[in-house]
Parts: sequence; C-alpha cells; structure tokens
Amino acid sequence: MERMFADRAEAGRLLAERLEVPEPVVLALPRGGVTVAEPIVRRLGGTLDVLVTRKIGYPPQPELGVGAIAEGGEPVFDGALLARLGLTPGALAEVVEAERRELARRVAAYRGDRPLPELAGREVVVADDGLATGATARAALRAVAAARPARVTLAVPVGAPETVEAMRREADEVVVLIEPPDFRAVGQWYAHFEQLSDADVLDVLDRNR
Repeated sequence: MERMFADRAEAGRLLAERLEVPEPVVLALPRGGVTVAEPIVRRLGGTLDVLVTRKIGYPPQPELGVGAIAEGGEPVFDGALLARLGLTPGALAEVVEAERRELARRVAAYRGDRPLPELAGREVVVADDGLATGATARAALRAVAAARPARVTLAVPVGAPETVEAMRREADEVVVLIEPPDFRAVGQWYAHFEQLSDADVLDVLDRNR
C-alpha cells in the first residue's frame, strides 16, 4: 500500500511543500478540504476561503452522484452516466433546485454576507481532501474558470488515477501526492478521517481571516 496520511492536516502540509504559487486565493471545498487548505495558505500566504459545492444525486439512489453544482456556477452533469440511467438534465430540475437551496444555506453559514474573493486575474488554488469521481471538483473548477482567474491549480493529497487525468483538462495544473491504482475511496488513505462539522469549518476560516 502507498502512503497513508495521518490526517487531513498532515496531508495539507505535505501538499503545501509541492506548491509554488505566490500569494494565491486558496478555495477549499468544504468540509474536508478546509483542513487540507489551511497549511497551504500558511505556507504560501494569500487568502483562504471556501467554495461551496453540492452533489446532484440520482433520485432513486441519492448517494449516486450524477453531477454537481458550485456557488457561482451552473450544474455540471456526468453525461455518460445520465445516458446509462436514461435521464436528461431537465428530469433532475427538482433535485437541482433543492441542492441550490442547500448551497445557499451553506454559503450563508460559512460566509454570511461576504462575497467570494475577487478571482479575476489572480492565482487560484482549489483544494480538497481527495478525488473520487471528481464531480464536485469539476463543478468547482468550472465555476472558478468563469471568474477569469490568471491560473488555476487543483491540489489534492490523493485521487483515483482516471479522475486525476480527467481533471487535468479542467485546471491549468493538478498537484496530487498519490494516485493509487487500487483506489476505492478517499478515506482509505487516511489513518484518521473524521467527519467535520460546520463549526469546524468556521473555526479554520476565523483563524485565517
């Protein structure tokens, strides 16, 4: 087995050592990406904030993600999976609307009335704790790209090799520490992979304001 990280904080410290991006806007995908992102912004400087995303689930089996949406962006669907399931984006309108409402609730919880940092012309690092299907990362990267940054780096400690390869088409650079051929889930590569709460996210943001 390749390296197992002790926790998200250790993974973030190791990832930060691989990044050479001066004073970026570091956007963490909550909740797990926030703990990974904190050591990155401490090493590189810049600004830390969250970019909230929501998975769009298959209605009979909500844990099966058929797409995702990020704040400031439009829904991004897995076209091949939709075709296999006999679905169209229009058939998921109610699910998308429900996820938009939850997205707005979480944005308000994490950021209040503050807008996202200005991204136009900036170096941006999008950070998460791992890449499985890549649905939320893809939605996040497209939302960021629409804001016309100078350059976008996706930074994750671990990812499924085929997903990492797909993300190279979505970001200017993808930095990943390990791409295990036997990848099954993000959590298997961490010794400690506890669920984080909204309060945990707010604590990290408050420490780095």
